[in-house]
Amino acid sequence: MALINTPIKPFKATAYKEGKFVDISDADTKGKWSIFFFYPADFTFVCPTELEDLAGIYPTLKDINVEVFSVSTDTHFSHKAWHDTSPAIGKINYFMVGDQSGTITNNFDVMRPGVGLADRATFLVDPEGIIQFMEITSEGVGRNASELLRKVKAAQYVASHPGEVCPAKWEEGEKTLAPSFDLVGKI
Repeated sequence: MALINTPIKPFKATAYKEGKFVDISDADTKGKWSIFFFYPADFTFVCPTELEDLAGIYPTLKDINVEVFSVSTDTHFSHKAWHDTSPAIGKINYFMVGDQSGTITNNFDVMRPGVGLADRATFLVDPEGIIQFMEITSEGVGRNASELLRKVKAAQYVASHPGEVCPAKWEEGEKTLAPSFDLVGKI
């Protein structure tokens, strides 16, 4: 699974977003940063806590040119039903992508063999369609939207500041590093 620094593969799907079904494709990711937020299934337990947490930072992500595509192998109809009946999921304004064919899930290599469900996985794709980071956790381990936002800001900073890197726990506005021979063994 060596997907870092590779382009995303073409896809087409239908998503539920803000009360409508919309057709989307890989073309919708061009020119902006994109988060692909895979989760196992609608109407489950850890998934709504993660999706609600992500909904809380969605306005901030939009402000920094990031679109969110939550993806499961459920249908877009199931996403609408979940959105209409769950207080947590009702807060979502980002794309809820139906991937019942498994195309997108397989493109990102996070389909559980023989199960038909996505792993709990997050990918950040840059405006050129290149995967910049990924995170995959086990079934019972939920993700943290605040940490995701920190990583997105770090990736955007590195992309716009060639020759600089963000150290562990870097937060926006803090000091970065310029890798050089002089730093070897001094950190």
